[in-house]
Amino acid sequence: MFLDRIKPLDAILATAEKKSLHRSLGAVQLTLFGIGCIIGTGIFVLTSAGAQKAGPGLMLAFIIAGAVCIVAALCYAEIAAMVPVAGSAYTYTYATMGELLAWTVGWALVLEYAIAASAVSVGWSGYFAGTILNEFFGVGLPAWLSAGPLVLGGSEGGLINLPALVIALLVTWLLMVGTTESARVNAVLVAIKITALTAFIGLTLTSAYFDPDKFNPFLPAGIFGGFGSGVGAVGAAATIFFAYVGFDAVSTAAEETKNPQRNVPIGLVGSLLICTVFYILVAAGAIGTIGGQPIMGPNGVPFPAGSEELARQCLMPEHRDALVCSNEALAHVLRQIGFSGIGNVLGIAAFLALPSVILILLFGQTRIFFVMARDGLFPEKLAEVHPKWKTPYIVTGLTGLLVAVAAAFLPVGQLADIANAGTLYAFFMVAIAVMLLRKQAPDRERPFTVPALWLIGPLTIAGCLFLFLNLPTEAMLVLPIWTIIGFVIYFAYSRGNSHLGRGVVVVVDDIEGEEKMVPIQTPDN
Repeated sequence: MFLDRIKPLDAILATAEKKSLHRSLGAVQLTLFGIGCIIGTGIFVLTSAGAQKAGPGLMLAFIIAGAVCIVAALCYAEIAAMVPVAGSAYTYTYATMGELLAWTVGWALVLEYAIAASAVSVGWSGYFAGTILNEFFGVGLPAWLSAGPLVLGGSEGGLINLPALVIALLVTWLLMVGTTESARVNAVLVAIKITALTAFIGLTLTSAYFDPDKFNPFLPAGIFGGFGSGVGAVGAAATIFFAYVGFDAVSTAAEETKNPQRNVPIGLVGSLLICTVFYILVAAGAIGTIGGQPIMGPNGVPFPAGSEELARQCLMPEHRDALVCSNEALAHVLRQIGFSGIGNVLGIAAFLALPSVILILLFGQTRIFFVMARDGLFPEKLAEVHPKWKTPYIVTGLTGLLVAVAAAFLPVGQLADIANAGTLYAFFMVAIAVMLLRKQAPDRERPFTVPALWLIGPLTIAGCLFLFLNLPTEAMLVLPIWTIIGFVIYFAYSRGNSHLGRGVVVVVDDIEGEEKMVPIQTPDN
């Protein structure tokens, strides 16, 4: 049977038992930590793509996406606190539903992290070309060097997004040689982001350019554009779900939180609510000052975000300065209303902060890949640790090349949609794993338990499925196609080489940690 290989929870928890983490985080600290993790990529990068899908309804889209995140975060918190080891949703699925489904989750996460890093690279490229080169140095990067062919189309001269390619390769190199982030530097970057967004909200909402009539019509594409359409408020929510990715870092801190039963939900829900309010106010400021109506196609439906048709429309004089056409939306808005200097500062904030997001995403991807390789599902050579750098340099290099190529040739909106497909699938499986563990291991210690799991669990499953079905059809198809490719690899290589299938569990806490070999009996040996 294909669902018979379940990794023993005792073996997995053996890793957690080696750690003795001090509980020092309170509710306020956890909330601030969450805000720092969440605010960044999406709001700087996807505001224009979300407006093209929903117009002023982007504000409603942030609420929808935030609500799904809240219920998913609670499920993630319980299982992350209970099984605080490397591997994320892949490990949780392995312990509850078996190797085959765990493979699909890990395989999806490999895609999710890599594509998300590509999306952030493309977003960084917009701020680099618009703020750093154009505003400060007066250098206009040619269109063929700042956009891939799938953005502008060959007839418009788009060839490659060179800045996105370079930043992805640079961050990959930093990861390979073992460069780590400084907590102090990261705190400074968070402060810069919060200050920049607060200034943006204050300047736009009090500006003489602000006009409530620009919110009419509020839902030009409706609330629900139809499954697979990717438009309307729900379609935009499926895309800007990307703006909330990062909240899982809060749940993984549960083991280091004082009174986790009280403080974890406060940190999770509090940070998500605060970020949602920030996002709504930013969207209101941007739309209320320069407008945010989508550019409609001849059938009365918005042109797809990131499409060749939209790119051509954005080259026309009447649309050139539109919010939906900007690669650096927030800085662009401030320049349009006479605050060029502050707009440039905001552009610099994004320019400085986004590479750290790329680093975190690539690090997460290589960690998942590393654990899967140590489980025998990938060739262990791929997870080989460099003797000097102490990093899994082979898998990091391969991942970095994939990220760089995707960033060079694909638009940010499409990349975010693809990344969201994998994220939603992982959260879907985490919700199932939490409910299964309540049945399979009711007596296990749980530093945090989901309140009303009978309601929160199904709501998470339904919310993730609903947002997934509201992604553009092309993005939805990527996940099953990627999964089919994964099945071929699994049955051709991984199943036969799996350590669990051969009767041995390898438990690893981190890249430089010790292996713990646990012999077990499985139906295959």
